[in-house]
Amino acid sequence: MTTPGDTPASRRVRANGDGTVYQRKDSRWEAAGYVLAPGNTRKRIRVYGTTRKEALAKLTEKIAASNRGLPIPSAQGSLAAYLTYWLENVAVHHLRENTHTRYTACVNRYLVPGLGKKKLTKLTAKDIRTWLNQLRTTCQCCTRRIDARRDQPRCCAIGQCCSKLLSPLTLTYIHSVLKSALEHAVREEEIPRNVARNVRTGTPRPRRFEPLTTDEARQLLTAAYGHRLHALFELALHSGLRKGELLGLRWDDLDLNAGTAAIRRTLQRTSTGGLITLPTKTRASERRIALPTRCVHSLKHHHEQQQRDRHTAGTEWQHNGHVFTTPQGRPIDPTNLTRTFTALLHKAGLRRIRFHDLRHSTATLLLEQGVELVVIKELLGHAHIGVTATVYAHVRLRLQRDAIDTLSNALGSLENDKTTHSGGDEPPPCPALVR
Repeated sequence: MTTPGDTPASRRVRANGDGTVYQRKDSRWEAAGYVLAPGNTRKRIRVYGTTRKEALAKLTEKIAASNRGLPIPSAQGSLAAYLTYWLENVAVHHLRENTHTRYTACVNRYLVPGLGKKKLTKLTAKDIRTWLNQLRTTCQCCTRRIDARRDQPRCCAIGQCCSKLLSPLTLTYIHSVLKSALEHAVREEEIPRNVARNVRTGTPRPRRFEPLTTDEARQLLTAAYGHRLHALFELALHSGLRKGELLGLRWDDLDLNAGTAAIRRTLQRTSTGGLITLPTKTRASERRIALPTRCVHSLKHHHEQQQRDRHTAGTEWQHNGHVFTTPQGRPIDPTNLTRTFTALLHKAGLRRIRFHDLRHSTATLLLEQGVELVVIKELLGHAHIGVTATVYAHVRLRLQRDAIDTLSNALGSLENDKTTHSGGDEPPPCPALVR
């Protein structure tokens, strides 16, 4: 009589739903069972091992994940194929055109060459971390053959590596694009988890900028006086508006009698649509701000000048309602505004800065005047006050130092007063009686 212990391992009866385990002709062990698949269906899978225990452990792990509601991955293609699908069918509907262009460049330039051949379901956190570490120490001029495409090679193509490494900010951006793509793969139940979230790239230091001082700001406004865009530069310094917000401003958005402006849109140049008007960067960026009196006067004078330009242009005038336009009434290209701003800096004898640094200058000058951080956050249109506090942390530290120095001077003067009043031979003051 045969006992259960004498039954061969490959023929042992397993409970319903536990799957089957048997030995193949090639001596490997195979385990098969039904697990949850995308679309709330069930699918039979097969796993293999060198021993019965190994194959059974793999099957048990997949069945346990299925019982927790995690469907088995269905994506069988490469990461490059999925990234192409994600860009063309998902990201294009949720991102602005310029952002989508940057994402596409990031995918084609870094992700596909580095990780594109990996299977989507086989990608691990170790793969991503190893690739990022390699990317961090690899000269991009050599890797992408930038110097070879120059008319006169000057570094890598002639054997003199320039060590053009990616900045920590660029590495973080590449990692975030990969995370976004894999996050959507998880939502579509293509993979069980986002392995890119398990990789830490570190927080890059914020970009250093040198805002204008009070004297430099006055110097810039003096140089801009009489310029046809004087009102724009004055408004930029007093309100901290972004370049696109300034160029997208319409006369309907202004209430010069009440001294307010409604920020509702931004002007950008895209590769397909040219100059187009888009909603503000974030929901918090759509706001109403107060205008200082001098800006109201400048805008009224600018409106009169625009009417004279309209009369001069005649039939060539293109009315679109924008506050700041070309002499023919067309919207101003952001690149052309940058060129005008650079020429103005040169005229004023100031160091070269970005136009966006005018926004930083506004916040810095307001902080130095003691304006509350929450007021600056509302004026700049930041989504969270933490953004304002992080970007302008160096200003807050300087204000703290000023406060500490003020306290130190006060305490020092108090000691000097005690020394002056005590004299040399006078007895110490009697302690007050405590009742």
